[in-house]
Amino acid sequence: MANILVVDDEHGIRDLLWEILNDEGHNVELAENAAQARAARTRERPDLVLLDIWMPDTDGVTLLKEWLTAGVLTMPVIMMSGHATIDTAVEATKIGALAFLEKPITLQKLLKAVEQGLARSALRKPVAPLAQGALTSSLEPVSYVPAATPGPVEVGLQASQNFVLDKPLREARDEFEKAYFEYHLAKENGSMTRVAEKTGLERTHLYRKLKQLGVDLTRSKRNGI
Repeated sequence: MANILVVDDEHGIRDLLWEILNDEGHNVELAENAAQARAARTRERPDLVLLDIWMPDTDGVTLLKEWLTAGVLTMPVIMMSGHATIDTAVEATKIGALAFLEKPITLQKLLKAVEQGLARSALRKPVAPLAQGALTSSLEPVSYVPAATPGPVEVGLQASQNFVLDKPLREARDEFEKAYFEYHLAKENGSMTRVAEKTGLERTHLYRKLKQLGVDLTRSKRNGI
């Protein structure tokens, strides 16, 4: 888990990045301008900063220069913008930015940049080793067992889920899809970001789908379905 500061004057961008990064298990602090960013950097001492270039009070490149000059650029900074030129991106990286993300930011690029930034940050401080097997999932893969005669079909998800096939297709499909998403939520410990990647759905579509199917997201995050 890391402390990440997100600086962006767009409310929607801040909320989206908070949701994704929080879903990944990080502590996320939000700032909508340079003044809030200065205070948050001093207060929280973030491991990583996601910094928008175009902001109403002080732009991101100027703030980056300010931190560098003051000797407080002690954390990796990833610049973000939907309107910046190549020259601006190059200037930011010369000053000390780790990377530049162009908006709209794709999930893959965001997570990769954050991973690289945190890896860089980790080089500056000792990190406690992970317990052996801490990343090993205890869940068994889904198995499909066809019935010899019309009857229930079982999907292995720690506890068996029975599907009755003698019903309208839409009802049977909804039952299967609910079990399918519950399985992936359990496997990914409730991470919507990972489930979106695994199932190939956009996050907004995934949320709508889970709500439609009646999947209990609170329960999935609490104890892994």
